[in-house]
This record gives sequence, structure tokens and C-alpha cells, in this order.
Amino acid sequence: MTTTVACYQAIAADKPLEPGTVERRDLRPDDIRIEIEYAGICHSDIHTVRGEWGPVNYPMVTGHEIVGRVAEIGSDVTEFKVGDRAGVGCLVDSCRECEWCKKGEENNCPNAVGTYNGIDRHDGRPTAGGYSQAIVVSEAFALHIPENLDAAAVTPLLCAGITTYSPLRTWGVTEGSKVAVVGMGGLGHVAVKLAKAMGAEVTVISQTRSKEEDGRKYGATEWIATKENPDALKEHKGQFDVIINTVSAHIDVRAYMATLRPHGAMVLLGLPTEALEVNAGNLIGGRKSLTGSNIGGIRETQEMLDFCAEHGVTAEIELINADQINEAYDRVVNSDVRYRFVIDAKTFA
Repeated sequence: MTTTVACYQAIAADKPLEPGTVERRDLRPDDIRIEIEYAGICHSDIHTVRGEWGPVNYPMVTGHEIVGRVAEIGSDVTEFKVGDRAGVGCLVDSCRECEWCKKGEENNCPNAVGTYNGIDRHDGRPTAGGYSQAIVVSEAFALHIPENLDAAAVTPLLCAGITTYSPLRTWGVTEGSKVAVVGMGGLGHVAVKLAKAMGAEVTVISQTRSKEEDGRKYGATEWIATKENPDALKEHKGQFDVIINTVSAHIDVRAYMATLRPHGAMVLLGLPTEALEVNAGNLIGGRKSLTGSNIGGIRETQEMLDFCAEHGVTAEIELINADQINEAYDRVVNSDVRYRFVIDAKTFA
């Protein structure tokens, strides 16, 4: 048996999303059913819908930033009760047995199951994401959403939050750390807020100063505009402990590596289409690192949410109705949003 709920779905790479329905499974013993209140739009949704990241199981319901209320629980559920605020991020399952799962790094499990465009390990059906009225998920992959945070504004943290929080924690950002954030978009503005909340001195590196006022409001104390001054990075040699690069555009990595202090790290979050150039000397001198990061495990995602609750960190959002999704996709591609779109799930019906 299944339950049918309203959704917005992708039917082909070259066609707009359209209203439809999706089947949600009956609860397994460890499942909870979440009535969705808000679903965020991530650039990853767009890449996947348009077939830019590999094969797609159409029709597909995207969305891996999901917040709502628990409406029903399975017989073995112990961590949630009906009425709890709950969320779902980028993963809905993993093997739960490998070394990575046991370390709480389900994101590194070779058999991790994405919230959408994945395959359910039990019934072989494609997974369907948050652009819908409800979702059924194992409690092991559900998150407790703090009640003191605005439900809509917390929604993007299920992806953008953990994507930026995890590298900041992994590379040891703490009180007095000097952090540079490259790009001030959907990821970058959250990275600025989180780094500031961790006690870091935050610099934003952007092409222009168009978002400088916002960046300083969110916690940046310095702004480097690279188009305004092509030699600007040279003036900051050896300044930063960590660089969080949130952009997918091709950049001169060597110039950025020169701004790192000894033992510093440049962490890539974006996916450039062209190969990056780096000299061995960029790494050897000062024992620097060029590395990357991809979301985080469930335990760390909950840690991130709790940290955000303690420090009052949420995303800056534009709330939209479901019939505005296709327009929002175009605006995201054109960098015309400050800073994340969130869909009011009531409008899926």
C-alpha cells in the first residue's frame, strides 16, 4: 500500500517542472511520515533535473532541503513523536554497516541513497524528494529542527548549512581563525554567518562589491573585490587559515593558495567544469592543502542545526509558491536571488 500526495516533478531535461502526484510508501517500523511545510531549491536540483550530472529517473521529484512536522511514526520509532518539527537533507539511507557509516559519515558511504534520484535499498523504487506534500523516511535519516528558528529560513541549512559547516569544523575554525569565503551566494552567505558565529575573522572575496553591505551585516569584516583590483589577492599574501571556495567558476587557484598561512587549507565546494591548475610549490611551501568537502553525515548535520539554534543562524530566503519554481530555476542560474528560494509546500496542492 502507498499514499498519493501532490508534488511538482521533472518530466524531462528540456521541459519545465509540472504539477503531479507521487506515491509515498506505508511506514516501515523505523519510519516517520513528515507533512512538509517548506522545501528549499538548491542549484543541485537544477543540475540534476537538466541531466547535467548523469542519468535521471524521470518523472523525478527533487528537493533535499525539507522541513515539516511529524504526522505519523512507525512501531519501532524512538527519537520522534507526532507533532515534532523534523527535516530531511541530502540523504535518506546508506548501508549502515561500512566503516564510514559507523563513523557517522553516511555521506561517504559507497551505497548512500540520495533523497531524490536514488534507489530505495528495500523496494528498488526511485527516491522522491521534497517538492511534495509529504515524505516518508527512516528516523535514522531525519533531523530534529530547532523550534526557535524560523521554519522557512532554516530549510536551506539542510544542504547549504551542512555543506559549509562541515569544512569549517573539519579544518579547525575557531575563535580568532582567519577565514576567507569566496563568493557570496546561496552557500557563501551561510558560510560567512557560520564562520562569524565560530569566532572567526571573516573576509569575503568576490568579483564586485554589489553584496558588500550584506556581507558585512552577516559578519564579514573585510571585502576583496577582484574585478576592481586584479592584484588584490597579492596584497593578502599569507593571511588566511582557511579559504572556503563556494563558486563553480574557474579561478586561479595558485593566486588563492598564496593567501594561505602555513598549514592553511583551501576547500572547494563548487564544481568547475574546467580542470584547476596548481603547482606543487603551492602545496609544499608552508605545508598547505587544496581539498574539497561534500555535505556531511547525519550526526554532524544535527550538530550544525543545534549550533545554528544556539547562535541564531538561518539562511536569507525568498519564499515562493510552487507555480514559481520554473522561474526560480532560471533566476538561480542567473544568480538573481538573495539568497535561497524556499517553496511554501501548501501550494503543491
